[in-house]
Amino acid sequence: MPDPEAVIVAALRTPIGTAGKGTLRDTDAFLLADHVIAAAAARVDADRIDDVILGEGRYGGGVIARHAAVTAGLTTIPGLAHNRHCAAGMSAVQTAAAGIRAGMDELVLAGGVNSDSTAPKARFRVDTDEWVDPWVSPSHPNRPDAPNLDMSITVGWNAAVKYGLTREEMDAWALRSHRNAIAAIDAGRFADEIVPIETPHGTFAVDEHPRRGTSMEKLASLKPLHPEIDGFGITAGNASGANDGAAVLALASGRLGLPALATVRAWASVGVDPAVTGLAPIGAIRKTLHRAGLSIADIDLFEINEAFASVPLATMRELDIDPERVNVNGSGCSLGHPVAASGARMIVTMVHELRRRGGGFGMLAMCAGGGMGSATLIEVAAP
Repeated sequence: MPDPEAVIVAALRTPIGTAGKGTLRDTDAFLLADHVIAAAAARVDADRIDDVILGEGRYGGGVIARHAAVTAGLTTIPGLAHNRHCAAGMSAVQTAAAGIRAGMDELVLAGGVNSDSTAPKARFRVDTDEWVDPWVSPSHPNRPDAPNLDMSITVGWNAAVKYGLTREEMDAWALRSHRNAIAAIDAGRFADEIVPIETPHGTFAVDEHPRRGTSMEKLASLKPLHPEIDGFGITAGNASGANDGAAVLALASGRLGLPALATVRAWASVGVDPAVTGLAPIGAIRKTLHRAGLSIADIDLFEINEAFASVPLATMRELDIDPERVNVNGSGCSLGHPVAASGARMIVTMVHELRRRGGGFGMLAMCAGGGMGSATLIEVAAP
């Protein structure tokens, strides 16, 4: 028999919260994961689930996927923690698809979860009255041209310099992102993918990070993150936010005959020099297209995560991608970037958007800290 296809039979997410001050500020990653895993399990035959795989990047040490499986009553289902930095949630989906296409699994829940609000990374006291910084695990060796804890340089600024992007271009793309996200919210385009969640601050059902009052004038008034660097054009306005959220997809073997929302066609991950992390989506897209036997012209929609606005701008310029096909519902600058969940969230949103449009190919791509990038190609069949 031919290898089975990996099809997506459910695609769900929480709304995205603004870390520290948003509605999910007191809802930790375990609760977020419990919520989406339970919702996804309710959409399939839970007795047939083989595994739960979740990207996680801010907690470390445990396996949130197993915690969520047990909480959902899936006691006999193991769990797997994935960490490919920003691409952790996307990598979890790829791993699930690989297991299914290999014939080893038939039904897997995969995605990612992130809670910047509650992750143990904030400054804290240790036996004294002094505040200390917790140790953060770097994803590459520290270098002057590639500081390992400053993504504004390795992801944002170096990509902008390489492609001659101006502050105005990056601000304009960020503004477009907010407008696209707000238009999608107002049109109810996220309604089918969002599973509202009860929090200590009430029912949370709508993404809260996009800013309705954003304008070019307001963006231009923001100070560069590194004013000491001549020409530095990266600001909080043309960068992604710190966010909370979770997303999960139920992937099944095509042999089960379940109604498919989409099919996972191909994927690839790449490495680049850490100094140009923001350019990694270029190689990931090229490699994925090669594996699928397709070209840029074959892709109907792209989402290239806006860790910084320079990332999609550089990628579009290098690969000659029509901007009208990119980030049509916003991305990191507007919806936010709940790091370990973003890759899965992007796939969730793309599944629903392609279905609204009557089918087609969707390419999801993102960079990941330490000089990594990942891309995933899905297809929604025409009705």
